[in-house]
Amino acid sequence: MATPQLPLRRRLSDGEQVTGCLLRMPAEETVEMLGVAGFDFVLIDCEHGPADVTSLRQHIALAQLHGMAPLVRVGLDEHQLILRALDQGAEGIIAPHIDTAAAASELVDAVHYPPLGHRGFATYSRSGRFGTVPAPEHHARCQEGTLVMAMLESPEAATNAGEILAQPGVDGYLIGTADLQASLTSGDLTFDEAVTMIRGQAEVVGGFRADLASSRAGAESSLADGAQLVVYNLAHLMMELFGTLRPHSSPDVDGSPETEARRP
Repeated sequence: MATPQLPLRRRLSDGEQVTGCLLRMPAEETVEMLGVAGFDFVLIDCEHGPADVTSLRQHIALAQLHGMAPLVRVGLDEHQLILRALDQGAEGIIAPHIDTAAAASELVDAVHYPPLGHRGFATYSRSGRFGTVPAPEHHARCQEGTLVMAMLESPEAATNAGEILAQPGVDGYLIGTADLQASLTSGDLTFDEAVTMIRGQAEVVGGFRADLASSRAGAESSLADGAQLVVYNLAHLMMELFGTLRPHSSPDVDGSPETEARRP
């Protein structure tokens, strides 16, 4: 099993900026193509995507074969999925709807082995190379190399961002822009004010910043602005590309679509 020379978390701690893609559908070849293209990580979406644990394992293995770090976005409070994803070799967990310091603490508890958390310990899974890694080595590697990112996507999360990121074991944050926009009401902060509030607290407390991007220009802007991880929204990019490739039929004289070319 080929893996990157350094865990993604270590690379980020060393000051690197990294790019990856959010993959929402079971698509093994797409994972391989991203690896061949040279992306640093793939974020496999198990919150909105249909992937089950079997296909998740296949995606994780393929990513690592191409030297690409596999991260997994789980659903709300899916602590058992966190354990299973990490046992299969995921390098990090991104968890949605972390609104409070208590929710952040529960996330860390599910991700990490004791003493930082209470995740069930096993070396015989894929991440322990099927029992061939000594228990102390496996414990230390997971403790040092597992990335924990909180998604901040509500007015409450914006208010509590500093306390969330200050929780031991929380490495950074990703603003869930769609949910944040959907959760705001006329009496709340504006979207821009919420983002500014989150980033301001993060600068004080510390933590890796991840940004979503829907274009290369957007990714470059985020990196220039200080983001350490940029996550391309792959579904958005693919649909945008397909829209530019789709041929449009020409209307005939009465305004109906031209169908002569399709007639037998």
